Amino acid sequence: MKTWLHALLFLSLAGGAAGQQQQPRTGPAPTPRYDLLLRGGHLIDPRNGINVVRDLAIRTGKVAEVAERIDPAQAFKTIDVSGLYVTPGLVDIHVHVFAGTGERRSYAGDNSVYPDGFTFRAGVTTVADAGCAGWRNFDDFKRLVIDRSRTRVLAFLNIVGHGMRGSRYEQDIDDMQPEPAAEMALRHKGLIVGIKTAHYMGRDFTAVDRAVAAGTKAGIPVMVDFGRAYPEKSLAELLTVKLRPGDIYTHVYSGLRGELDPTGHANPALRIGRERGVIFDVGHGAGSFTWRVAVPIIQEGFWPDSISTDLHAADINTSVKDMLSVMNKFLALGMPLDRLIQCSTWNPAREIRQEQIGHLSVGAPADVAVLRLEQGEFGFMDVYGARLRGKKRLRCEMTLRKGKVVYELNGLSRPDWVTLPRNYRATGSPRWDGNRLSSGALGRQPLGDLRPAAVDPAGRASPSRRGP
Repeated sequence: MKTWLHALLFLSLAGGAAGQQQQPRTGPAPTPRYDLLLRGGHLIDPRNGINVVRDLAIRTGKVAEVAERIDPAQAFKTIDVSGLYVTPGLVDIHVHVFAGTGERRSYAGDNSVYPDGFTFRAGVTTVADAGCAGWRNFDDFKRLVIDRSRTRVLAFLNIVGHGMRGSRYEQDIDDMQPEPAAEMALRHKGLIVGIKTAHYMGRDFTAVDRAVAAGTKAGIPVMVDFGRAYPEKSLAELLTVKLRPGDIYTHVYSGLRGELDPTGHANPALRIGRERGVIFDVGHGAGSFTWRVAVPIIQEGFWPDSISTDLHAADINTSVKDMLSVMNKFLALGMPLDRLIQCSTWNPAREIRQEQIGHLSVGAPADVAVLRLEQGEFGFMDVYGARLRGKKRLRCEMTLRKGKVVYELNGLSRPDWVTLPRNYRATGSPRWDGNRLSSGALGRQPLGDLRPAAVDPAGRASPSRRGP
């Protein structure tokens, strides 16, 4: 009898426990750990030696995890980027973006372009303006452009106090003052990342010497657009004597200042300069990149340290276009893809001493480019319109700035419209969507009728269901 009672009691308790286990869970669902997950992309992160398929998770604007597989259930939003390349946001250290003053024929004016219209669509998240402003007008540049841009805008400060406002200013050696330039750079440490000298046509090294003096005082590198070379002001002396390790020679493939020697070979001073620690930057521009110079120098193994556009109003619709257009030229010249990404992310970040960017380490800003490598028949022009044919090019599918989608070409993150409510508004969330309208950041709008749009068997929406 006791045995029978014990068995009955056991079954009763077991049944009660089973019933409790079958009770539906109540309360809110757990909050996803990550804001955004990029899943299945081929990650190229040169700083960390990664060149393999990896998932990338983002939380509060920073890289939170990089792993072979991350559970999508941990993310508020997951985007499938399979078949695409995921890289750090591109870093273009030679642009001209001091727009908005209305000054004609001036790089502190109409010759410059606003950055946001030409960066995100090419995977660029950081630019360095190359000397448009000097110490006299840098505060205006900061107020008009830097503080208003979503792109991270840094600056090389022109050694000319008035900046790059035309020959009348740029040839004035009395306005090349190292002390106030260095003081301005130190006042904006981390924002002003270097000193720039450009376009000086004198037969002496005054502009270079004063730029180096300012850079030395402020502890930052100098970028040199050498103007015009002369026997008494030679490229060889610039690279082997005047510049310091870490200083940057831009326009390396221009051919305008003796980059090729008379026999058509790379000037030996290029290699000597590199051995001394001088950095060589592309700085394509409207007049500083030709195949007849770049090809023989590169055939001798002299690749650039960093790729940059020299973007401005005169080249955005001609041979430069944007950062990816310039990168594609080096892809066509045979630069391996991982090296191409290194020269466009980690290398330039180190050159301007901003080592918190240019990589996708955990804790780094989640500035990300998602790129598609296309195969086909393409043509790439130099500044004179000469074409080099190529079979590959990169296009930007998506750009993230501070962990939010700020550009996408084909709507990889978006739902098809026929799956949405009739009066749909925002399709994203401020947690991952950088578009203020689609994320609802301009104000949450009512979604209207929550019934989905009527769809016929061919996938077309019924005309009666279109409209608000």
